[in-house]
Amino acid sequence: MFLVPLTRTSELARNFDRLFDDSFDRFFSASNGNDSTRSPALDVTESDRGYTVHLDLPGVAKEDVQVSIDGRRITVQAQARRSEDKKDGDRVVYRERSAASFARTFTLPLEVDQAESSAKLDNGVLTLALPKRGARTASQITVS
Repeated sequence: MFLVPLTRTSELARNFDRLFDDSFDRFFSASNGNDSTRSPALDVTESDRGYTVHLDLPGVAKEDVQVSIDGRRITVQAQARRSEDKKDGDRVVYRERSAASFARTFTLPLEVDQAESSAKLDNGVLTLALPKRGARTASQITVS
């Protein structure tokens, strides 16, 4: 029989449980409801024409994602907001989900064409299509 605890006695116990589910950064940071910056997992694949990058951004709306390209360096920043939907008379009994920000910068082997680059957010996964070519100045692209 598997029992699910209804309450937890301390913040330390909750953080210890998360040690195996989340990154060490979250375990050692104070999670008192404040935003915490996370580094999203990513996959990069290369073809003859360019790179395809997949980043996990759960709970993020496309309006809250910024992608910057500067030559070979790609920077992704995102903000996941906590929903405050409550009905009259409801009270929060237990809350583990919180607002968080995501940030990740990585460098590709070759420069990408900023004008032809695209970004798409679908089901919490950001997909970047980054064609190869020389880039001259930093810019941002719009997430669709």
